Amino acid sequence: MLIKKIVTIAAVVSGLALAACNTVEGAGRDVESVGEAVSDVAK
Repeated sequence: MLIKKIVTIAAVVSGLALAACNTVEGAGRDVESVGEAVSDVAK
């Protein structure tokens, strides 16, 4: 029973970590696109 709880907690934590990575990656792309737009306007 304890092992089942540990496996469940590990799966939830892994899922949250993957979701956070995708969120950070998407935010990085957004910041990059804003930087490119500002650079284009400056030119």
